[in-house]
Amino acid sequence: MLFNSLSFLIFFPCVFVLYYALPFRFRKYMLLIASYYFYMCWKPEFIVLILFSTLVDYFCGLGMVRYPGRKKWLLAISLTMNLGLLFFFKYLNFFGETLTALCRAVSIPFSAPALSIILPVGISFYTFQTLSYTIDIYRGKLKPEPDFITFALFVSFFPQLVAGPIERASNLLPQLKTEHKFDYKNVTWGAKLMVWGFFKKMVVADQLAVLIVDPVYLNLEKYQGGILVLATCAFAFQIYCDFGGYSDIARGCAKMMGVDLMVNFKSPYFFSHSIGNYWQRNHVSLSQWFTEYVYIPLGGSRKGRVKQYWFTTITFFLSGLWHGAEWSFVVWGLLQAVYLNLERLFHRPKEPPKSPPLHLLAIVTTFALSCFSLIFFRAANIGEALYVVRNALWDVGTPALYWTGLMTNLTGPEALGLGVREAAFLLGALLLLFLYDLADERTDAIAMVSRWPAAVRWGCYLGLVMIVLIFGVYGPGYDVRAFAYFDF
Repeated sequence: MLFNSLSFLIFFPCVFVLYYALPFRFRKYMLLIASYYFYMCWKPEFIVLILFSTLVDYFCGLGMVRYPGRKKWLLAISLTMNLGLLFFFKYLNFFGETLTALCRAVSIPFSAPALSIILPVGISFYTFQTLSYTIDIYRGKLKPEPDFITFALFVSFFPQLVAGPIERASNLLPQLKTEHKFDYKNVTWGAKLMVWGFFKKMVVADQLAVLIVDPVYLNLEKYQGGILVLATCAFAFQIYCDFGGYSDIARGCAKMMGVDLMVNFKSPYFFSHSIGNYWQRNHVSLSQWFTEYVYIPLGGSRKGRVKQYWFTTITFFLSGLWHGAEWSFVVWGLLQAVYLNLERLFHRPKEPPKSPPLHLLAIVTTFALSCFSLIFFRAANIGEALYVVRNALWDVGTPALYWTGLMTNLTGPEALGLGVREAAFLLGALLLLFLYDLADERTDAIAMVSRWPAAVRWGCYLGLVMIVLIFGVYGPGYDVRAFAYFDF
């Protein structure tokens, strides 16, 4: 079920009312049924995969305490079963195609069969979440959850089931076992965050996709020069607002029920002064997961500078592969590793420059580097990505021709349809996004607005709701665009 669908606007109020109407001992059953229904609205049969992962890790976790001498074997079972499912559904055809290409390159007559496999929504997210549970038990950082229903709810909690944030059991499990009383402050704060998430997704992200990103990236052969740069920068904000909007809605849903989910985005584009700082702000739950369960176990920074560079490269290679079964995602991940390793090599300071011009230059440089890597993230394959790189950054001619080409793409006979009104609207939406992120950087933006006079703040709330209703992207029959990270 999509957050930005009419179905969810019916589903969530029903869950919310039942949550507080039912006695505490029945809430977990209701939430589990609601979470399974939420997921089964897409393809009911894939609930079997969630149940399988839940059963495997529930019994492996209990077994590690009951049979400590078999901890390694039980951890191996958990890793094999979960990663095996992920490999089959997400990477089997990809590795088959890669093996076929390698065999053909050395004249070996082999062709791997291509299977018709549908990628289950959210499998990358809930697999990593449940794996962190068994790994933490193996490390002695966590005690296994004895109640199966509570553990099943941890794996499938509907606000963050299909696109995170990837929660640790140490944070989410205790909250699911705690009775949360109706709290007006929590409910209103969560509702406001949800509306802001809908604005980011349906207004900023979807409008950028419809007006700029998709028309260009789905018809690359028509474009070159500045329009490719513009579309790539627009995609950076599209993917941030799409995924950040999902995370805000998820956090808002959970907060209305008294559950605090981690902040997954911390203004990654407006305030990141280095790539290292960018990854402390962007998709935080995934960054922390790879740091804790891949980078540090490999050795982290404990085994010398050269090995640290190598461990960073391995970590981002896997992060790129996590995002998608395509070599362009791997290139995107490796670029992040190159950026980070170069920063470490030249001892870039962790704190932002004290000089405002230098600080602004650091932010702009970080954004530019991120956008360059996102070419490989958005393009359908490496060939298309290289086309963008070649035609956007090298085949540009003189600055005058570059600017003329950009204006032709915007206003010429095959223009994007991005008129003055549309451009002004997008700039206004991005300005509002910047102001919110600026306020959130310094304090809690929602809490700040809540302190304003009643007439002013209610005007803001109602105005934002009207903007979402009027300017949100809707298709025929009020269809809505899925969230981008559902594909990962």
